[in-house]
Amino acid sequence: MLSVKNISFSYSGFLAIDGISFDVKEGEVLAILGESGSGKSTLLKLIYGVLDVDFGLISWKNQEILGPKNKLIAGPEFMKYVAQEFDLMPFTSVAENIGAHLSGFYPLEKKQRTDELLDVVGLSKFAAINVQFLSGGQKQRVALAKALARAPEVILLDEPFSHIDSFKKRPLRRRIFKYLKSKKIACLVATHDKNDVLSFADNILVIQEGRSLASAPPELLFKNPQHPSVAAFFSEYSCVDGDIYYAHQIKLASKGPFKARVVKSYFKGGKFLVEAAYKGGALFIEHNIYIAPGTLVFFSLDKSA
Repeated sequence: MLSVKNISFSYSGFLAIDGISFDVKEGEVLAILGESGSGKSTLLKLIYGVLDVDFGLISWKNQEILGPKNKLIAGPEFMKYVAQEFDLMPFTSVAENIGAHLSGFYPLEKKQRTDELLDVVGLSKFAAINVQFLSGGQKQRVALAKALARAPEVILLDEPFSHIDSFKKRPLRRRIFKYLKSKKIACLVATHDKNDVLSFADNILVIQEGRSLASAPPELLFKNPQHPSVAAFFSEYSCVDGDIYYAHQIKLASKGPFKARVVKSYFKGGKFLVEAAYKGGALFIEHNIYIAPGTLVFFSLDKSA
């Protein structure tokens, strides 16, 4: 089990990580959600041993993970870290990059392992292509496969799908997280996009300004966001008389105690997101038809929706 106990980290007098704790078991996926600058990447670097914690303890199976003050080369052998900057060899092929750290004494096993990972990241057709000719999204997929080549026990992913097109991203996420589960690899994935992890994470940690804002399984966190910054990661939301409601929990009605003035209707495919003015703030309502700006509407609230 990866254990992070009450860790803190500061640089230049700025407290970047403030008393964060959590555990991740073998085969579990912990999603770390937060806006840019919230401390997601710093947290992963502390766990990998790129930075030294000021306070607290990080360990895997009761083995302490040490930083640069105590360890010359960052990163335990059992752990891999995929950063936003790709660590690839541009003038060699995709297959050579993935197999770079696999033993050459077992060529058949090396090829089988490389082919397996090429399939996982959807790059089988590009095996012989030099990395320098790939797109940013393809390079990101090579970096993912390369990190998985030596079967780490823990993998840290920092915005792992940020450069990948949406139509490629959806099947890739499914394959990657299915593979991690099948191999019982503990995974920490830092992202600002809930779609990267909502269907795959066992637990979500939301951090803000280096502090833990909320921590729970995805469904529980979605149903009970407790804080506007948590709700914002899941969907459009509104605060009505002190309570948080998602757009789909606010229903238009023929009459009722609540009324608002429509500002704009946004087309969202099968539905419209209606923005309305309510008590000096913005109210968001999910509705199936367009409503013209200026229309006075009544609405009801349904937490069970």
